Amino acid sequence: MRSIEVIYENEEIFVINKASGLAVQGGQGVTHSVDMDMAEQIGQKIYLVHRLDKDTAGLMIVAKNPPAASKWTKLISSREVKKIYEAVCIGRISPEKGVIREALVQHGSEREAVTHYEVLKKWEVSNEDTVIPMEKIRLTLETGRMHQIRIHLAGKRCFIAGDDKHGDFRLNKILKKTCGIKRLLLASVSLTIPEAGKEKVFTINLPEHFPAESR
Repeated sequence: MRSIEVIYENEEIFVINKASGLAVQGGQGVTHSVDMDMAEQIGQKIYLVHRLDKDTAGLMIVAKNPPAASKWTKLISSREVKKIYEAVCIGRISPEKGVIREALVQHGSEREAVTHYEVLKKWEVSNEDTVIPMEKIRLTLETGRMHQIRIHLAGKRCFIAGDDKHGDFRLNKILKKTCGIKRLLLASVSLTIPEAGKEKVFTINLPEHFPAESR
């Protein structure tokens, strides 16, 4: 079991830095997850208040007890907790700054989904006769739907590198061979929480599996 990095702790929550490839919740066929590994690490059960995809790295909140979990789940739903992500993408999104408002169908019903985005960097990767345009994009969520960022960017023909479910499988294979990109290049890099009437902001650097050009 790899230790989970704790960024911050108070009487109600932990803010942790989840590694890419670690599931958030245990279940059938899952040998390691945030809820199982964190409980073993600190010697007490923890309670999930929101989720990150298994392959998404970065900041998230877990609660120490059921009342805290209920409180922080409501704070996240009310958007008092602010989350910022960064992604390395294949393609060129246009315009370079904007808002994606595209509803997503989940659990059989259509649900509002809103993603704000801004291009931070642009470069290209060349492999023989293929030139792949790359972008680093900052994303701020108004809603937190499953795979929201991945689906919204794919709808703009700007695919997250390493995403074989919603992305470009052929170009991912080229990037793996050319640049060694093997994981989803999406991370939760900033988290703002309310505390004592003020906003407390946590930030992390991009994980090591992100390419040097994106830093």
